[in-house]
Amino acid sequence: MYPGSFDPVTNGHIDVVERSLKFIDKLIISIIRHPSKKPLFTFKERFEMLTDIFSDRKNIAVEYFDGLLIDYLEKKGVYLVIRGLRAVSDFDYEFQMVLTNRKMLSTIETIFLTPREEYLYLSSSTVKEIARLRGPVEKFVPAFVADKLKEKFNEVSNY
Repeated sequence: MYPGSFDPVTNGHIDVVERSLKFIDKLIISIIRHPSKKPLFTFKERFEMLTDIFSDRKNIAVEYFDGLLIDYLEKKGVYLVIRGLRAVSDFDYEFQMVLTNRKMLSTIETIFLTPREEYLYLSSSTVKEIARLRGPVEKFVPAFVADKLKEKFNEVSNY
């Protein structure tokens, strides 16, 4: 399972998905609700974006859930988690989460993948900030996600 907020999905996320499929047969991409974040896109919008990106891949399922990751993993019978790491600051947070999750569910295993160098700096927050300021985001996200970002920020600015 590859959990994340994917708000929005970036080329870095896509790279982690593609690279994880080199050593696993099936992947569930799980859109999670992060209680400290206020998402730009709804669950449904993020689900539609990810589903569209991976529509030709039979070995990828896209789902969303609310609650504890360990509860969702147990419900699905999945005990391997894929996480992307970009920087040392990501590691600090992710390491805490791994240890906490493992304490609650001892069968869970986590694999960290770093995206290709061209995506190491890339985050959904950065992409949203560029889009909010009307900058070009096409190098960071698929074209239709860039269009959705532009639409979303045009809606926001019309108020």
